[in-house]
Amino acid sequence: MDNTAPSLPLWRAYLTLIGLSLVWGTSFILIKKGLTVFDPIQVACLRMSLSASAFVPMLIFNRKRMDWSLLPYLILVGLTSSAVPAVLFATAQTQISSSTAGILNSLTPLFTLLFGAMIFGSKTSWMQAVGVILGLVGAAFLILYGKTAGSQGSYFYAGLVVLATVCYAIGANTIGTKLKNLNSLVISSASFGIVGVPMLLYLVAGTDFVQRMQHAPHAWEALGYVLILSWVGTVICSIIYFKLIQDTTAVFGSTVAYLMPLIAMIWGAADGESIGFAQIIGMGLILSGVYLTRK
Repeated sequence: MDNTAPSLPLWRAYLTLIGLSLVWGTSFILIKKGLTVFDPIQVACLRMSLSASAFVPMLIFNRKRMDWSLLPYLILVGLTSSAVPAVLFATAQTQISSSTAGILNSLTPLFTLLFGAMIFGSKTSWMQAVGVILGLVGAAFLILYGKTAGSQGSYFYAGLVVLATVCYAIGANTIGTKLKNLNSLVISSASFGIVGVPMLLYLVAGTDFVQRMQHAPHAWEALGYVLILSWVGTVICSIIYFKLIQDTTAVFGSTVAYLMPLIAMIWGAADGESIGFAQIIGMGLILSGVYLTRK
């Protein structure tokens, strides 16, 4: 796959990237709110189940447009881009802050670039490599010196977020190389429908979800947060994200993770946290990395 020939106008690509970042940057807060009532597995299953409730009708409607020979790749995308990261992030955020999770999520473009070159045979320019590295330096600077990141939680739980970014990278490269010509709505409905239905069955039959909904205080409020996370952050944005990868490159699409820490910092500022000089430097490095990656 040639990573240097995007078909989407530059201004629209950046506008889409910013929009996705604004929505997905709040997902860590929404996960945190859901964890006040539900356990990590329930949050992940609920997130995928609610997403499937929107995608399964789309899958049925688009079944004749589906190339079922691509089913293994669609399953892989469903697992790596949705199901497994949902479990990993929810588990990690029981021990680390939402802003820390958001910052660590910016590792996604590095793994996307590495996996694309080493496994999927993607062509990568030196400018893209410099952009990814520069963005990662900015993320590392925020982790080490940023007031909103801190050193909360253990390395094990932080490692779960890193593992989730590896999954995202595999999913992005699979879409960019194996599903390039498949409609993004079909990709979304198939991949989420495939993983969402089994997770719904497990949520109802294998956990105490129903009992929590009946007896836990603020259960409906927590459900509302996960509903927003699912239908807006997962359903709508996943379709847009898959289309962005198809119209640009897997590496550029994955740079949405660079902007997520900025949104996390804004949430922190709204909650009374101060933004210092270290955060400003980190922002500049990350945004510079996004620009170079697009080049």
